[in-house]
Amino acid sequence: MKEARIGDSISVSGACLTAVTIEENRFEADLSPETLARSTFSQARIGDRVNLERALRLSDRLDGHLVSGHVDGLGTIAGRQSAGNAIIVSVDVAPELGRYMIPKGSIAVDGISLTINSCSQTNFEVSIIPLTAKWTTIGEKGIGAAVNIETDMIGKYVERFLTQGSESSQSQESKITKEFLIKSGFLT
Repeated sequence: MKEARIGDSISVSGACLTAVTIEENRFEADLSPETLARSTFSQARIGDRVNLERALRLSDRLDGHLVSGHVDGLGTIAGRQSAGNAIIVSVDVAPELGRYMIPKGSIAVDGISLTINSCSQTNFEVSIIPLTAKWTTIGEKGIGAAVNIETDMIGKYVERFLTQGSESSQSQESKITKEFLIKSGFLT
């Protein structure tokens, strides 16, 4: 909190919040109805642990994937099992979130940047290494716990370009087509 200023964005369990007051080692943020509807904050209780992360400076190294702090929806921890030194965590999601997931793609769970091991339209699995389990809340989340989900933003943009190109520009045809994306190696 030493360098934090009022107005700074701070990710709280994956949701980008604006610091409205800062005192020593704490800050306060206002939550909009949209944030409450799409995140786990409506279920949060005093004393709950959260993941905190300051906003990325554009001049910094990118460590993980692009995470905006814009929660797309909720997931539910469906399973946990040990696999070597890792914990395999399975998360159930709504199909409107699952559509943006691919094996070895990116996902943010409570703001934690993770790689998807496998997925379906309504579920995905990630591997949690011991350091991640220790330093974040994912290590203590049990089956049935709600988590904030942010899907990969690039997939959402690609979908938007493909659907908007055919719907909105009758006079100007888009040069980005499915065939172009396949030829360029973006789709298989």
